[in-house]
Amino acid sequence: MAQPTTSPPLPRDTKVLTIGLHPRGLDYSQMPEGLDEAVLTARIEAGNAAVREAGLDAVPCLVDSSPARAEATIREHLGEGPFGLALIGGGVRMMPGHTLLFERIVNVLIEAQPGIRLCFNTSPEETIDVLKRWIQV
Repeated sequence: MAQPTTSPPLPRDTKVLTIGLHPRGLDYSQMPEGLDEAVLTARIEAGNAAVREAGLDAVPCLVDSSPARAEATIREHLGEGPFGLALIGGGVRMMPGHTLLFERIVNVLIEAQPGIRLCFNTSPEETIDVLKRWIQV
């Protein structure tokens, strides 16, 4: 698996903040056929279970699509840190309407946790693989 950086992998006990859009806040009319709140919730829960089963120290953080409310939620979760790595989900960064939200999340993380590394997934199913690119497992 390709390394995302030339820096050595983070230690196994690195605390991770996984950030994604809360399923209740999405417009499912804009989503692929068959994707609804229940399906997405189950996919996120399965991704979180895989992270727990791998023994990684991850704190899930589901945010609203409002940049201000998302920032407040993230700042609250950052109190559980310090965090060495933050994963930002594809729903935040891949939807053009969420560009301001994505910028706000990146900037609050950099401001509140200097030195934090960032990684990104495209679906809940790949969360564990993304974290394994960054953390020595």
